[in-house]
Amino acid sequence: MKKQHLLFVAAAFALSACAPKPESVRATYVPTAVYQSMSCNALAAEAVNVSNRAHDAVKTERRHRHQDQAITATGLIVFWPALFFTHGHNARSASELAQLKGEMEALESTSAQKGCGIQFKRV
Repeated sequence: MKKQHLLFVAAAFALSACAPKPESVRATYVPTAVYQSMSCNALAAEAVNVSNRAHDAVKTERRHRHQDQAITATGLIVFWPALFFTHGHNARSASELAQLKGEMEALESTSAQKGCGIQFKRV
C-alpha cells in the first residue's frame, strides 16, 4: 500500500513540474503608451511581428510540455532518474510568451483607440 501511495505522490510531483500549457500563461501588462505614436500601418506591421514571435513562443512552450510529459511517463514507468531531466516551469519561455501576450493586448487596445481594427486570434 505504501508503494502505491509513494508512486501517486511522485506522479503528482512530476506532473506539476511540467511546462505550462501556452493557453494558461497569463499576459504581462504592457502599457499602450508604447504604441500611441504609431500609425495604423506601423501598428499592423508591429502586430505581424509580435504575432510571429508569439506563434514561435507557443510552439516552444508546447514542445517543452510534450517533452516533459514524455520524460515523466518514462520516469514513472521505467526509469525514475529521468524525472530530473524535465524542463519544468521554464521561466524564460513562459515569461517571453506572457510578454508577447501583453504586447498583443496593448496593440489591440491602441488599435481600437485609433480605429485601426487590429485583432489577434487567441491561442
